[in-house]
Amino acid sequence: MNAPGIQPLTLGFLMFPGFPMACLTQAIEPLRAANEITGRRAFRWLLLGETSDPVRSSAEVIFMPDRRLDRAGDLDQLYLLAPPDAGFASPRTPATIRRLDREGVVLGGFSGGVFPLARAGVMGGHRASVHWCYDSAFKAEFPAVTAEAAVITRDRRRFTAAGAGAVFDLMLRLVEERLGPQVMTEVACWFQHPSVREDHARQKVPVQGAPATADALPRAIREALRLFDAHVDEPLRIPQVAEALDMSPRHFERLFKRETGQSPLRYYRQLRLTKARQRVLYSDESLTEIAASVGYPRADLMARDYAAVFGLSPRDDRKALASRGLMTP
Repeated sequence: MNAPGIQPLTLGFLMFPGFPMACLTQAIEPLRAANEITGRRAFRWLLLGETSDPVRSSAEVIFMPDRRLDRAGDLDQLYLLAPPDAGFASPRTPATIRRLDREGVVLGGFSGGVFPLARAGVMGGHRASVHWCYDSAFKAEFPAVTAEAAVITRDRRRFTAAGAGAVFDLMLRLVEERLGPQVMTEVACWFQHPSVREDHARQKVPVQGAPATADALPRAIREALRLFDAHVDEPLRIPQVAEALDMSPRHFERLFKRETGQSPLRYYRQLRLTKARQRVLYSDESLTEIAASVGYPRADLMARDYAAVFGLSPRDDRKALASRGLMTP
């Protein structure tokens, strides 16, 4: 039952084929727990599809929509769950999303769901949390949207979360704002969620080729990683990076290898190729465009290094991913 004057917050989860199932469960479970803990129906949710057909998740588990999006009824919030290449099965979907925006509905996307959200034309001028493994492809396709490295971004009526763990944090925020910090803490403890991250918390990002995350490295190495990331399209020379860090090239290379297990040159090349792979897998850019975006003068030079690192050519990588389905965090 609800307390007097409290109406349930209604959330719709629009599922696209191949959506990350973990994002859906991480959204629903804390809301369910909040309802059970308080004895109120503070939250209600609907599984939505573009059509009435079952939707297969990335984990091969099939979900039956409660309703079609265009028949969802009154919603307070709508979240898109999708792989990054998600298209629209119904030409009415983008218009329906824009209509919901005009009606004041909060719109959001989880993980790859930010891609169709932006394709619906409702993200221009907004900020969005973009998972680190999609960052390069998202920035290429949507330059008018500010891609954030935060786990959660709430920019006016746009709520985005970078990955399933971030979805849980976002739902805890909704619980806290609706039912108070005590209930939110109890929900977190139900699931042994060790810490509740703030909206501005940055994503944990692995260091290419090393068993570490960037935030665990010494400040000088973190700054080197930042410089490498900021100069992917026009690569710096390693002595330039060392000079920016007020180190000799020799000392910088020794320190970098000690902390990451690889030379800065090898790391830098791997980073550029990883950015290229994001665009190969999650965009329809030509190989010439992708090569230029990561500092290669010719596509064949990039393809040579790409195959050496990833074991197959960019074209074959695209074909292989299409045949086995997209990877979604």
